[in-house]
Amino acid sequence: MSLSDGGGYGGGEPGGPDTGGQTRTRLPDGGGDPYGGGRRTRTGSSSRNLITIVGVVVLLIAAIAFANRGGDGPGAGDDNAKEADARSTAPTGTKPVEGKNGGIASGFAKTEQGAQSAAANYATALGSDGMFKADTRHGIVDRVYTPQAAARLKGSQDKAYSAEFLRKLGLDAAGNAPKGMTFISRTIPVGTKVEQFEDGKAKVAVWYTGLIGMAGPGSTDPVRTDWQTWTFDLSWSDGDWKITDDSQKPGPAPVSGDIPVAGADEISKAVKDYGGFTYAR
Repeated sequence: MSLSDGGGYGGGEPGGPDTGGQTRTRLPDGGGDPYGGGRRTRTGSSSRNLITIVGVVVLLIAAIAFANRGGDGPGAGDDNAKEADARSTAPTGTKPVEGKNGGIASGFAKTEQGAQSAAANYATALGSDGMFKADTRHGIVDRVYTPQAAARLKGSQDKAYSAEFLRKLGLDAAGNAPKGMTFISRTIPVGTKVEQFEDGKAKVAVWYTGLIGMAGPGSTDPVRTDWQTWTFDLSWSDGDWKITDDSQKPGPAPVSGDIPVAGADEISKAVKDYGGFTYAR
């Protein structure tokens, strides 16, 4: 390694002509201290090293910032979908349906997600106040069940929604609420779970909370909440998921909160002002 710009220790070439015993003194090029260190700083090399270090730091900062953007870069959709699969009740973002049939979501995908979306929306329809009137009930049943299941259920359901049962809820024989009163029946899905899925068949459980009761002055059946799990056996029929059978069981129910109970007028207004949703898994 050379300690000077000349390539040798004394400035001559190795093996060069004899200098006659004279001693050559090499003076520094600039006006600096002649007794400074024998090694001179190479300014160009140091500048290049500094630029390289700064460049590496900038690239590291950019890489960290890109990693922390969370979902904006290429491939973020795939990462988000994988995370959604790991969270049992997280929405996937997949479009749930292509349309509606008589106000009920329809056109679900022939996938596990599609079956879960169908089950959630069918639970909402079957838990609505439309089930307490014969005409609308038959229409709902025809839309969400297979034709065979619908034909089998209509008669037994008509018996279940008897005039006596409706009277206990404060409704007349046709399912109408008294003047000045509001009958409320809503199903609100909290989550869904696929229990079986194969060959165009699925079993999906829907955990939901519900509202049911009569809101109005002098009501003897105030609106209350309920927690149930509704399990549907689904079959792929005529290009969509349809119910072949279903069952319910209580719970799981959380502890009630300390929120003050609302009055009948407030509940009636909320039901009229707040619409429902189309559910998607």
